[in-house]
Amino acid sequence: MHAIANLSILVRWGNIAKSPSVLLLVTGTLIGLNFPLGKLGGQAGVSPAMWALLISAGASTALLPVLILRGRIRWPSPRILRYSIFSSLVSFVGPNLLLFSVMPHAGAGYTGLMFALSPVFTVLFAGLLRLRIPGPLELLGIGAGLAGAVVISISRGTDPAAPAGFWLLLALLIPVCLAAGNVYRTLDWPPDTPPDVLAFWGQFCSSMVFVSVLVATEGRVPVGDVVPAGLAAVIQVVIGALTFPVVFRLQQRGGPVLFSQIGYVAAAVGLIAATFALGECYAPLTWAGAGVIGMGIAITVLAQRRDAQRLTAPSEADPESARS
Repeated sequence: MHAIANLSILVRWGNIAKSPSVLLLVTGTLIGLNFPLGKLGGQAGVSPAMWALLISAGASTALLPVLILRGRIRWPSPRILRYSIFSSLVSFVGPNLLLFSVMPHAGAGYTGLMFALSPVFTVLFAGLLRLRIPGPLELLGIGAGLAGAVVISISRGTDPAAPAGFWLLLALLIPVCLAAGNVYRTLDWPPDTPPDVLAFWGQFCSSMVFVSVLVATEGRVPVGDVVPAGLAAVIQVVIGALTFPVVFRLQQRGGPVLFSQIGYVAAAVGLIAATFALGECYAPLTWAGAGVIGMGIAITVLAQRRDAQRLTAPSEADPESARS
């Protein structure tokens, strides 16, 4: 009887871990930790492209033995290869180069908060393409998150220590890229393809792009530049390895609109981490905006729990139900 009870508990926790709301919180937290780590890398003299390569190469290297053990590693089909190339360029290469270029000038906390704008652009793109539109409660959560992001942007822009307007405007391209990637990954998801496989090939393609960028701009891949970053580089590799499998699983199970809301979680985590770990200072109005974002996250999670009670969770191998 004890064995049956323990098995029941494990199954229950397994289902909870696979729920979109839990995946949302886990994924957003992991991404939020990238912001302070990226700033530490920049302070250690690591270029944006090299730090981004560290993330992608670390993730694909960590996923490789897992796929080998599961018998899932094989040369990708043309459909998977196309998906991996386009998703890596739009979702990872572009945003990461922008992120790590802007961060030294705008700060880790503010740059991370740009992720909080991705749900707005995602809803816009998803609506134009007639993908899933969020319900009233989800829209309320998105609206609260947007309001918090606007408050923070205003407080940051009026700060005497604010960066030049160019860097603030460049940071606004981050959520546009993220939203385009969110929608693309749902529209073109190869059928019957596990998330881990797509995560591996996506990061493999990203790694190749970053290597090409480094060779073209610096004439080499400056691996030695990572050494001064020390523990921050090691932690970044671990975070990257943990992030991308849950990124694709959330995309599969939650669809583009829910997925985009990791930006709210990542923004809040990045702001807190930048304040306590890096000593960045933000005005009370900024923290008020972060509190509003937190309310938006809570409303979104509540909406997902209500949906989960009404709908059957989509299958592991088919993201079609996540698009409806």
